[in-house]
Amino acid sequence: MPEYSPYAHGGPAGHGVIRTAPEAFQVEEVLGFTPEGQGEHVFLWVEKRGENTEWVAKQLARLAGVPPRAVGYAGLKDRHALTRQWFSVHLPGRADPDWTPLNSDSIRILQTQRHRKKLPKGALTGNRFRLSVSLGEVQQDQLESRLQQVAAQGVPNYFGEQRFGREADNVEQARRWFAGLDDKPDRYLSGIYLSAARAFLFNEILAERVMTGSWNQALTGDVFMFGRGHSFFTAPEITDEIRQRVAAGEIHPSGPLWGKGETPVAGLVQALEQRHAGGHADLCGGLEQQGVEMSRRPLRLMAEQLVWQRSQDTLCLEFFLPAGGYATTVLRELLVTSS
Repeated sequence: MPEYSPYAHGGPAGHGVIRTAPEAFQVEEVLGFTPEGQGEHVFLWVEKRGENTEWVAKQLARLAGVPPRAVGYAGLKDRHALTRQWFSVHLPGRADPDWTPLNSDSIRILQTQRHRKKLPKGALTGNRFRLSVSLGEVQQDQLESRLQQVAAQGVPNYFGEQRFGREADNVEQARRWFAGLDDKPDRYLSGIYLSAARAFLFNEILAERVMTGSWNQALTGDVFMFGRGHSFFTAPEITDEIRQRVAAGEIHPSGPLWGKGETPVAGLVQALEQRHAGGHADLCGGLEQQGVEMSRRPLRLMAEQLVWQRSQDTLCLEFFLPAGGYATTVLRELLVTSS
């Protein structure tokens, strides 16, 4: 994240500890479709505790006797959590193996279903979160106010710190690669560094719009997005209808995920984004040279169906976030948290 990522609602109301146990940070994946019940791919609904997604995928491949590329998943899930997500295993002309040897204290196979196609990355609508935060020193009235503000207005859609690696080193690694100071990383690390560079640029632009109070306001030249999906649209002028739809959280102004191609924004918004691009020409140029396509991301994140229960020492939260949203981004508007 930027060195200074301003808050939208006045700052945290106190301190809290997250991930005190895997059960205190629960994530449940919501796919954008339902497995059909027949086909060459076995879909497995897996609960994992204290394990990362890639490790589970390798265990599935090993038990099924297939190469790792035959296993698909829609998105990575936090290791330090209790998560439920779908995996697919390509088994053409084969019956399902006995999956029970995988069941352990850290993995449970909850359901299997057949489908015609492999589960591709990104094929999820979003994630449901159930969080239990151990509260430290907190201003209780202020915390209630922050919760109400987040429920009604959402939060700035910053990329979370995990996107930038330990000690936020991924952006610096991208700069070194783009400058020719390091050899080209392997495919896995290339993806990580490219994603970190785009996230850094997005967060920088979002931070300025939070500072100016325009992160949840329609500006002339803005491009608008819905909370779910990747499509966007332009508005020839900012009408009362556009302002009302933004105020209602139906549509959101967007920021750039930098890459090659023409930017769709205009006017004041284009000037703002180009100014930041000029300040980080090495990152922008590197992304374009690597063939990454220009895209957009909403500036605002709505914590849908947000409910909470609060005691003297615990805050329990439940909410849904569309794909790409970070639970820690919601939490940072409420509390300063540690793990």
